[in-house]
Amino acid sequence: MTTGKRLGKGIGALIPEFPEGIEQIYSTAEIDLAKIKLNPQQPRKEFGAQAMAELIMSIREKGVIQPITVRQLDDGFELIAGERRLRACQELGKTSIPAYIIPVSGEAEMLELSLIENVQREDLNPVDEARAYQMLSNTFDLSHEEIARKVGKERPTITNSLRLLNLPETILNDLRAGELSAGHARPLLAIGNPQQQFNLWQKIKRDGLSVREVEKLAKKIQESPLVEKAAASAKTPDLKKIEEKLMHILGTKVKIKGGEVKGQIAVEFYSRDDLARLLELFESIEEK
Repeated sequence: MTTGKRLGKGIGALIPEFPEGIEQIYSTAEIDLAKIKLNPQQPRKEFGAQAMAELIMSIREKGVIQPITVRQLDDGFELIAGERRLRACQELGKTSIPAYIIPVSGEAEMLELSLIENVQREDLNPVDEARAYQMLSNTFDLSHEEIARKVGKERPTITNSLRLLNLPETILNDLRAGELSAGHARPLLAIGNPQQQFNLWQKIKRDGLSVREVEKLAKKIQESPLVEKAAASAKTPDLKKIEEKLMHILGTKVKIKGGEVKGQIAVEFYSRDDLARLLELFESIEEK
């Protein structure tokens, strides 16, 4: 697979509302289920039991309203989008399923289409969504800005989603299972002490804290040393606003040390990938 390739077909090839004339690049058919291979790069890893049960019931009553999307292979077809519908039909003992057959130029475009479709459907859990962005970034060498344009989201949304992957696997498991929201998890990233991070995570689960309560507690933990408390209280309102703006732009914790005439700006990172992301942001400023 060639990396660094910019692809642009996007989600438009995966939905039925095609512009006039577009029917020339795709076809629909009732396809034998036995001839469809699953997509090994499917970013959606979790298929909730209740959601699947509801989908099976719906297909039993109404049939498959929205066709799946596939590409043609020499010996059959490969799924691009619609794995849950495919699984539901298999559970019901069906032998065929309606499908859109679209042309795909290669493995790279296949991966991009699958990732973008899953992200834009907004049914990914926060971890699978972040992994999808990570795959788009690593495989196609896309910047956060480019990913944001492709999936129709703001650049800080992509950055903040990717930062979630810096959390320990135990916390990521709760995010996957829906036991913890992304809003609850993000404040944990700012806590540098792993034990304090773990303690707050446990408290969220034990006490059912709101996102606002978690944010307040995380901030309290960050400012707990007396030196940091004194420095924070000495900051002018303007410096605090600048700190907040920099944190929003860079997607990470930022501290301004000193005053408005002379000082230092400390930017935190949490992994090699996070450092590379920050470098990419700074380089984009230089290019402008």
